[in-house]
Amino acid sequence: MHWSSTHARWWDERMSAHLLPRTATDDAPRQEQLWREVLGARLRALRIRRGATLADVAARAGIAPQYLSEVERGRKDPSSEMVAAIAGALGVTLLDLTVQVARSLEADRAGAVVLDLAARPVRALPPIAAPPQARGGAVLALAA
Repeated sequence: MHWSSTHARWWDERMSAHLLPRTATDDAPRQEQLWREVLGARLRALRIRRGATLADVAARAGIAPQYLSEVERGRKDPSSEMVAAIAGALGVTLLDLTVQVARSLEADRAGAVVLDLAARPVRALPPIAAPPQARGGAVLALAA
């Protein structure tokens, strides 16, 4: 059987009747998520999976809990040093964290969902040791 343009038109009309009508928002380009937003969401997910509080992770990273909260909400664009400190406080490498954020951005662009099936087993963070008593000097905490 030979398909003529009339058959193709009939087929298109019949099949389009079963499709949902397109709206103006379907044609509008989606705004891509910012790196800092995806990073913040990933940091929050890692912190919650480990059962740590904002205060625990912030103390390990040597930053204020308020700042960490703003980073997790995507409000602050942290420096690479801050990201490395927070990653270290969460027990992940900077490379692993960056790859996770990149995969999330790629999946968002493709309209897919990222399942973290290759994740290592989650371990709880050890308790923070009290700093030794300084002899009148300030105590400086650095995180790697």
